[in-house]
Amino acid sequence: MEAGAQESVGGAGAGEDVTVRAARKRFERLLAVRCKAMKGKGAWYWAHLEPVMVADAGSGNPAVAKLRCSLCAALFSASNPSRTASEHLKRGACPNFSSPSSATPTPSLAAASAAVDPVPISSLPPPSPRLRPHYPPSRRRSIPAPTPPRPPLVLSGGKEDLVALARLEDSVKKLKSPLASPAAALPKPQADAALTLLADWLLEYGGAVSPSALDHPKFQSFLNQVGLSSISPCQLVLSHLEARYLEVLSDSEDRIRDAAFFQLASDGWKSSATSSEHTLVSFVANLPNGSTLFHRSLLTTGGAPSDYAEEVLWDVVARLCGGLVDRCAGIIADRFNKKALLNLESRNQRMVNLSCQLQAFNSLIKDFAHQLPLFAKVSANCLKLANFVNNQSQVRSIFLKYQLEEHGHSRLLRSHCSTGLAVVEDVTEFARPIQMAVLDEDYKVVCLEEPSAREMAELIQDGGFWTELEAVHSLVSLVKAMARDIEMERPLIGQCLPLWDELRSKLGDWRTKYGIDGGLVDNVIDQRFKKNYHPAWSAAFVLDPLFLIKDTSGKYLPPFKCLSPEQDKDVDKLIMRLVSPEEAHVALMELMKWRSEGLDPLYAQAVQVKQHDPSTGKMRNANPQSRRLVWETCLTEFKCLQKVAVRLIFLHATSGELKHNSTLIRWMCTHAQSRAAQKMAFLTVHSKIGRRDFLSDEEKDAELFNMAENDDASAA
Repeated sequence: MEAGAQESVGGAGAGEDVTVRAARKRFERLLAVRCKAMKGKGAWYWAHLEPVMVADAGSGNPAVAKLRCSLCAALFSASNPSRTASEHLKRGACPNFSSPSSATPTPSLAAASAAVDPVPISSLPPPSPRLRPHYPPSRRRSIPAPTPPRPPLVLSGGKEDLVALARLEDSVKKLKSPLASPAAALPKPQADAALTLLADWLLEYGGAVSPSALDHPKFQSFLNQVGLSSISPCQLVLSHLEARYLEVLSDSEDRIRDAAFFQLASDGWKSSATSSEHTLVSFVANLPNGSTLFHRSLLTTGGAPSDYAEEVLWDVVARLCGGLVDRCAGIIADRFNKKALLNLESRNQRMVNLSCQLQAFNSLIKDFAHQLPLFAKVSANCLKLANFVNNQSQVRSIFLKYQLEEHGHSRLLRSHCSTGLAVVEDVTEFARPIQMAVLDEDYKVVCLEEPSAREMAELIQDGGFWTELEAVHSLVSLVKAMARDIEMERPLIGQCLPLWDELRSKLGDWRTKYGIDGGLVDNVIDQRFKKNYHPAWSAAFVLDPLFLIKDTSGKYLPPFKCLSPEQDKDVDKLIMRLVSPEEAHVALMELMKWRSEGLDPLYAQAVQVKQHDPSTGKMRNANPQSRRLVWETCLTEFKCLQKVAVRLIFLHATSGELKHNSTLIRWMCTHAQSRAAQKMAFLTVHSKIGRRDFLSDEEKDAELFNMAENDDASAA
């Protein structure tokens, strides 16, 4: 038999080409190596790898020697068996190689096969249409007959049965391999701490994460995988809610009670004044040490009248003061006219009630839109252009084509804004697609048929239009940039006058650049400044050691010379109002001394030390609380003026502008009658204030997606 086999092989090889003969020799060498390995004289992996000859699908002749995995029937190149073993077996590519002991030589192929898991039905690969295993006779040993290809697996239930089959096999593997079971349960102290953190996260994100979402099967599976037992939403959330709420409430009330005085800040009135939808009005207490504590939120519908707002604010003041109304140094809100603020001040002469500076700068943009002829001209041209592009189908198609090429997305121009701000921004943003559209051959065809198309082409190709558009857009961007800085830095009232001076300086440069008459612009600024001005701005400016100016003699003196004569008089009047009638004369005498002597140079320099803020790249005051502490510890000779200074210096110039998530507002509306929901809302807003997190989740998500877009663009 063996001689006959050799003769057959030799005869077959005589007529074969070099490639086939080389493949046969390689196959025979692999058989010899595997035979020695099975007797314990070679590498361990030969117990799982079989040499086979693979025939060409066209001719049927043996074409190449390969290795076949006996566990999963996968085929590999025979050029480097050890590498195949490392990549396919050791690194887990083989779905059925799970026994670490397989790395040791095994006495026989049968024993090795018995040591591994059975081959799952669903994991067997279909036969290759181009290559099939070919087993030629061997002079060394007999070769088993080729395995017939397996037909595709078809179950009675169709494709969905494959999912059930996978679950069955998964259960079999878990029973055979205990390591695949869920993680061991955490010790009780660690489990309790983990669940407490989870509950706090839910409570501090009230509305954004629904407690009922904890019932989701995948979340329950996650708990099991990390060693926590399944838990119901009621058990997790409600068991922590009351204790956490009382803890936070008690801490806030204690800290407010310990402070000598506070400022009440309220925001949300502005949005309720212009919307018929629900909105949350928040009340927080600003303390002299720089901390901010949440007090409560009020759900309102539609525009709340000023007298209602006055009643609510006064009620909050009375609650926080505990009967000692003088402890409230003032109120700042985002929507009140001067009369309403004065009404609140009249109830307590030591209060300083202010309008929010962030709202003032935002309102200034609307002032420019309504009062500047240049703005009216540009917005009218942009609106005419937007309506033409949006409503003329052929032009719209041309514009959207170039918009998509230039920006990667396409949309219509916004043309339904009362101030024209949106359409000005859109025309500026999509200037290039608009300019390219009028040069398109298809647009020229439209011009032959429609006079309006020719008119728009003349406008778009007019350089003066784009210069005026740039001027208006630059003006809006300038004010918006300052508003963003105010929102992020939360200035105190001593910084109000410098802020408006900075605005005037920047607008002076803007007028020079675009050759615009400054008279109208200055009038708009002056009108808005007068609407928001409070005498406390001037008083805080000259009493704040941060703004002391070194004179020629080396003294650090208050900046009275930066005030107008009217503002100088305002300082005297305000100080007299904030002290008792008996102390008024003494306070004015101390003010004269402060004006002439100022502060010790060493303390003044220490107060004004600045350091680099890595988060913004700007220079910031290194010791912000020292501005107030200097008055309380170093300037004790100013008995009356000290009382005024410490109450003024810490007052904020913005109302807070908490960005409530729309989901939280909807959630509060749905559960308005629920005490539990109100407590969750309290914890949510308190947490945001404590983290100094003034952005909404929508804004943070937008930043996140923008970062992803930028990363994709960089990668491209």
